[in-house]
Amino acid sequence: MAKLQITLVRSLIGRPETHRTTVNTLGLRKINQTVVHDDNAAIRGMVNQVKHLVDVKEVEA
Repeated sequence: MAKLQITLVRSLIGRPETHRTTVNTLGLRKINQTVVHDDNAAIRGMVNQVKHLVDVKEVEA
């Protein structure tokens, strides 16, 4: 099963509260922090909401 490697590349300063909550829910706290999640519809939806703040790569499990 494929996984997504998600990295926070932009600051959350001045962003709406919904974007901050979404990034925190993904497990990202600091810039350049990377997390790996399963590739599913819920994670894809969260990434799509904050696509201008994160960098996403597909990795093999």
